Amino acid sequence: MTQSATELPAAADTAERRKPALSPSRASDFKQCPLLYRFRAVDKIPEAPSKAQVRGTLVHAVLERLFALPAEERVLDRAKELLDPLWAELSAENPEWTALFSAEAAEADEDAADGEQAESDWLASAGKLLDSYFGLEDPSALEPQACEERVEVELGSGVRLRGYVDRIDVAETGEVRIVDYKTGAAPREIGEIKAMFQMKFYALVLWRLRGAVPDQLKLMYLTDGQSLTYAPDEAELRRFERTLEAIWQAILRAGKSGDFRPSKSKLCHWCDHKARCPEFGGTPPEYPGWPEPDGGDETALDRAD
Repeated sequence: MTQSATELPAAADTAERRKPALSPSRASDFKQCPLLYRFRAVDKIPEAPSKAQVRGTLVHAVLERLFALPAEERVLDRAKELLDPLWAELSAENPEWTALFSAEAAEADEDAADGEQAESDWLASAGKLLDSYFGLEDPSALEPQACEERVEVELGSGVRLRGYVDRIDVAETGEVRIVDYKTGAAPREIGEIKAMFQMKFYALVLWRLRGAVPDQLKLMYLTDGQSLTYAPDEAELRRFERTLEAIWQAILRAGKSGDFRPSKSKLCHWCDHKARCPEFGGTPPEYPGWPEPDGGDETALDRAD
């Protein structure tokens, strides 16, 4: 797809951004486990990032920076040249990310050189994801309308939705495609369900902002070099809109009562909060009350999946 002259709607002003809202990650959290939503959005308990999450953030940053370059410079070697400087930028802003490697070496009773080698190997693995990306498409032939675009809309019911879209392509003939890069290692059957939930969320937001249903949703799985495309329709997005409205009302009820119940599943294996979850013999901290504004925003790590 090539770039259209169509412009994105203006971003919401600062006051509007502070209104309580629902992001795809937090909506997915509540669907998965209301108590997980509480820990992340209400208690705001820090979670230790994984190397896979941080790698995903780095690869997303590289692809965003790549599309800011002239088309003729969007080649694999140039993309890989961006890895080291962007990692330096990200790690300077988040020093705890580089500590992942030294901490891992310390746990294995290894010295600092082993940690440095692990970091070097990890950067090489990010390069392999870029190899996979270039096997899926030629970025020099594309002119996205937006990359890492913050989108926000208030539905007629009053529910406010917000999130970040990896990429929006608009063809000269007007067709709109939403693209999302997947770099994480979540189990495929679970990951695809969560990913499609996220993509329908973005499709709904763009539909309500622009008045037209996006023509295509595209998921690009960089770990295995696969892509999945899907064409939503208006009736489906209307049903999904009702689903999000129901999720938000359930969140508000739980927020008023403080009753965020755990929901045990196989996803608990990857949860950072098992020690404080009643399903595993833990005790949640005292409920702090519903935040104003609520913690509906996504983090860079949320978007790195």
